[in-house]
Amino acid sequence: MVTTIQVQDTTLELLKKLKEETKADSYDDAITKIVMARTKNESLAGYLGKHLGKDSLKSMLIELKKMRHESDRF
Repeated sequence: MVTTIQVQDTTLELLKKLKEETKADSYDDAITKIVMARTKNESLAGYLGKHLGKDSLKSMLIELKKMRHESDRF
């Protein structure tokens, strides 16, 4: 899915420089490279538990398990 976002002219200039410096094929690739480099050392373990309530997390895990069991069947 492709999405259009609005940015200020100064932000666009920064994105152009970022794209050039990272030798990225697109702005999306440039942003992804920077974000991945920034979060590379940060663990996302427990992220959902912190941002969802325990009940929401439990129900999500139950649904994911159901989906897995259903897709494993022939």
